Amino acid sequence: MNEIFYITTPIYYVNSHPHIGHAYTTIATDVLTRFRKLFGADTYFLTGTDEHGQKIAESAAKSGIEPQEFVDRISQEFRVMWPHLHIENDQFIRTTDPEHKACVQQILQKIYDQGEIYLKEYEGLYCVGCERFMDESELVDGNCPDHQNPPELHKEQNYFFGMSAYQDWLVAELEQNENWVYPARYRNELTQFLKAPLQDLCISRPKSRLEWGIELPFDKNFVTYVWFDALLNYASALGWPDGEKYKKYWPHVHHTIGKDILKTHGIYWPCMLKAAGMPVFKKLVVHGHWVVGGSKMSKSLGNVVDPLAMKDQLGVDALRYFLMRDMSFGEDANFTEELAITRYNGDLANNLGNLLNRSISMSRNNFEGCVPPLGEIGELEKDLRNSFSKGVETCREYILAFQPHRALEHVVWLSSLVNKYIDNCKPWSLAKQKEDRERLGTVLYTALDMTRILVGLLDPVMPEKMREARISLGLGTEGIPFEKLTHGLLESGTELPKPTPLFPKMQVPGAEKTPAKIQQKEKPTSAASDEGKEWFALEDFQKMELKVGHIRTCRKVEKSAKLLCSEVDLGEGRLRSIVSGAAEFYTPEELTNRRVLVVANLKTVKLMGEKSEGMILFSDDKGKLILIEAPDEVNPGVTVR
Repeated sequence: MNEIFYITTPIYYVNSHPHIGHAYTTIATDVLTRFRKLFGADTYFLTGTDEHGQKIAESAAKSGIEPQEFVDRISQEFRVMWPHLHIENDQFIRTTDPEHKACVQQILQKIYDQGEIYLKEYEGLYCVGCERFMDESELVDGNCPDHQNPPELHKEQNYFFGMSAYQDWLVAELEQNENWVYPARYRNELTQFLKAPLQDLCISRPKSRLEWGIELPFDKNFVTYVWFDALLNYASALGWPDGEKYKKYWPHVHHTIGKDILKTHGIYWPCMLKAAGMPVFKKLVVHGHWVVGGSKMSKSLGNVVDPLAMKDQLGVDALRYFLMRDMSFGEDANFTEELAITRYNGDLANNLGNLLNRSISMSRNNFEGCVPPLGEIGELEKDLRNSFSKGVETCREYILAFQPHRALEHVVWLSSLVNKYIDNCKPWSLAKQKEDRERLGTVLYTALDMTRILVGLLDPVMPEKMREARISLGLGTEGIPFEKLTHGLLESGTELPKPTPLFPKMQVPGAEKTPAKIQQKEKPTSAASDEGKEWFALEDFQKMELKVGHIRTCRKVEKSAKLLCSEVDLGEGRLRSIVSGAAEFYTPEELTNRRVLVVANLKTVKLMGEKSEGMILFSDDKGKLILIEAPDEVNPGVTVR
């Protein structure tokens, strides 16, 4: 029996237009769903819009229209955007749907009848942006940390859900199920929060203050608090309590959310489910924020990026790839146009696209436009096949662990292995010798076959581009089943269409052209004995700024046999150009995507016409340079002490 996989995005609040943060969550959920389908699961993917509450009423009033008309407009923007981003959700729910409203009222009535909802007068600090009362301990300098405004003092009667009664149960659940919340630090964050007494939850707003909401079934003078309404969409969409989809998919539900709504999904939601007698979710998957100019991307702060504009610039699939590749799931990530184009050029144009183009072109030129015959395989082919067999399973494990960035990092590494294999085998030289024709066929067949596997692995991330790649490989338009992502299944003699660049290289805005003039002469170095060394004080050493860097791209420096130029991410919102003398020991592909140690406060110099803004550290083992690497889990920009 196939695995069942139900996954949801948050339903997006429609007080303003969609931005790249919404696109990321939905693309991530789409990618995870497509991968699960590839692995053979029975999947269901839900997204939608959250359409009630005070912010909606205020935004509608500012627009001079009724709330229903306002939410109809903005909800449609979300619905229309997703197909443009190659997102294939199974259902789009709106909290103004009649079926959802009926579900909310039914669950509220159930919990009220159990005696777990009560009326009391309450005075507290209320944040309009969060649409909830806040404790003073949550404020930063008197302001809401998310919206950077002071909350207002409110005193009024409201209905409360007795959430405090579930504190011990929730603590026990978090302790017993270590995999319930991913990444683990967010589980730890919830556990830390629950060390303080859990307060009962205000779940209503008086109609005298807010009319735009779902009316409480037991008191027509109040509407439902927006979170008690919105969270229930995950179950109402499936037809709770008796719908067939609910019975089938609910036991397998996974929620994908941003870290800013961890408390509502990790505290409120499981308590609500427990009170309603419903099984809790299987996993809560939490991602970080896209950061622009040092601040979280937010409609409230006005620093949003339009996903459709970025789609038009990068292309849809390249945008999907960048968003999945550059955010380590759970961590924040910096969003700049320069980083996006650099990632595109490094991973897609120079690596994968180059591999596809060179493999097809050499095969067409030497084997009458067809896939070559596979001759005798040697140790190089056996090693590559072994790497790919392990690599496919490694990618699968990363996806099942909700680490798409690690899966894509591994795919790029596999692609680099094939490019290195081609460079080592030199098919252009084999083509000149008739006696090497069988060997030439084996090399090119192997390159094409491994590329086919890479295309299959990348299909959930870049569905349209990989469809083009399959056509280029003579495979037609249909996707490659997961069980066929193994070596030796490419059919010799298959006609190969003339290739066109799958990922044409893009110019990074503001990139400097490499000067033709050589501005640096190599200077001889001499070794000094330990006896004659100049020793310096600790305070002198502390002047050196060592940071973790992430090499995004790397290339050879023209007219130099020794120098490589790397574009290195130091968490600064831009990439630094750093020249190193490692070309005799590493290819550019071998350095790309490695985490390294960088001396970050060296004066900028020019080496062979290339600007160098730091130093990548290597060890010198009897004249051989060995890269000093930082652990993968350490973020770019972290200081080394």
